[in-house]
Amino acid sequence: MTNGAQSLMKTLVDAGIEVCFSNPGTSEMHFVSALDDEPKMRAVLGLFEGVVTGAADGYARMADKPAVTLLHLGCGLGNGLANLHNARKGKVPVVNIVGDHATYHVKYDAQLQSDIETVARNVSPGFCRTATSTETLGQDVAEAIAAARAKPGQVTTLILPADVSWGEGGVAVEPLSPPTPEAADEATLEAIATAVSSGQKTAILLGGHALREPTILAAAKIAAHKGVTLLAETFPTRMERGAGLPYIERIAYLAELAMVQLSDIKNLILVDAKAPVSFFAYPDKKSYLVPDSCQVHTLAAPDQDALASLNKLVTAVGADRAQPKLQPKKQPVSPVGKLTAEKVCKAVGHLLPDNAILIDEGITSTLMLAAMTAGAPRHDLLTLTGGAIGQGLPNAVGAAIACPERPVYALIGDGTAMYTIQALWTMAREQLNVTSIIFNNAAYSVLNIELDRVGAKDSGDKAKSQLDLTGPPINFAEIAHSMGVHGVRVQTAEDMVKALEYAQSQPGPHLIEAIIPESLNKTKRKILPWLLRSMPSLPLSVSKALKKKLAP
Repeated sequence: MTNGAQSLMKTLVDAGIEVCFSNPGTSEMHFVSALDDEPKMRAVLGLFEGVVTGAADGYARMADKPAVTLLHLGCGLGNGLANLHNARKGKVPVVNIVGDHATYHVKYDAQLQSDIETVARNVSPGFCRTATSTETLGQDVAEAIAAARAKPGQVTTLILPADVSWGEGGVAVEPLSPPTPEAADEATLEAIATAVSSGQKTAILLGGHALREPTILAAAKIAAHKGVTLLAETFPTRMERGAGLPYIERIAYLAELAMVQLSDIKNLILVDAKAPVSFFAYPDKKSYLVPDSCQVHTLAAPDQDALASLNKLVTAVGADRAQPKLQPKKQPVSPVGKLTAEKVCKAVGHLLPDNAILIDEGITSTLMLAAMTAGAPRHDLLTLTGGAIGQGLPNAVGAAIACPERPVYALIGDGTAMYTIQALWTMAREQLNVTSIIFNNAAYSVLNIELDRVGAKDSGDKAKSQLDLTGPPINFAEIAHSMGVHGVRVQTAEDMVKALEYAQSQPGPHLIEAIIPESLNKTKRKILPWLLRSMPSLPLSVSKALKKKLAP
């Protein structure tokens, strides 16, 4: 006889799911035992549920298929919720298996009893189910996988009571096929082709799966043929970039910058993306960033085929033979002198190898990363899709497991690193090819800007202390050593380059702690030059307009 956990495991591997990121407890022990019976399933332990869920997110972004997480009851799911939120916002397929008390034990309201479905629906609104019998568990799992793999990808959660897991009579179920996405219809294509050919300033905003090479090249043909501007969403789930691909400017995080980017656009065409909105609300500032004079067109919604839709648009506007403008190979020279955030990014751009995976959760410290790596060898970029910090280090774990032949570089702020620092232990345990670069400026720098932007003037010492990480100081190199990761502190650009070269020459994982000054000055007048410098590709006219707009 097959118990429920064994049938669940067989259903997972038959559907092509090969990795389980886990942090199990008592209710999940039959699932843990079933791992021994299935050689096709790799089990990766995380010491905190946020590492587990963030690793599953990073794995799925690079493998283009879901991993499974194993979480312990509602509390374990709650601990992993932030990175599941990031996965949901990034439309990333993840299948959660959350253990629960045996069905007959629920009525006793034991210490770990909770309403798991209510917690799960925050991140799994499309599929959240509690298994009710061992006999139908295989079907439940198959449906959860199919729902996660449908376009757009989503986080699905199956709650597994302990007695359903240990019960006999489980039956594995063959994989279910998700629906095939459709391309844009002819009426939509005709309307958008007319807009593209109108002579008005037009931009194509790419997001989701539209930031992969084939889709980018199709959009770039239209741009070359019709003079259309190409833009990318602010926080891409996965963006292919570097030499040999078109350069695409991302919508700025700061609403003031984004509004300048979009100010003269008359037609905005969305491809697997949403119209830009401000990350937060601010007093007396707009939340919806598209100009009133701009018409928004949706060529491909997230549940549609972005590549097929763009290829049809290429033909509709006569751009089949157009030659996209490609980014030439150009890496910055090696930086020298006292270390700054910009020089760290410059060192990364200078030494970035071919086919690397870049994970950007440096917040303010990595604002120059895009410019410094634009002409670097081909690479993938993963970013903080949902804004819940603590994603970067776990994403690196998952990406390295999905692509063991590719070097992974995780650029992480010091504040966000402390949310999921346990990921270092998993990197060491799994011997992953990850180089983590921690920007240690001893502050939540971005919040120093936000304190001013929301109108909170004349902040005192108590308020400012909430954004300060100087007491006591954090030594990330020592933390890395304690978890089995080679760690080094650097304070000059030359040492930063040496540390990167060493990491590239030795098996991983590695951690480089970059001691840098705080990225941002505290007053708007001093912040302004930094804002302008953060987007070096802006035309002079736009820079002047921005300076006039933001100057006090």
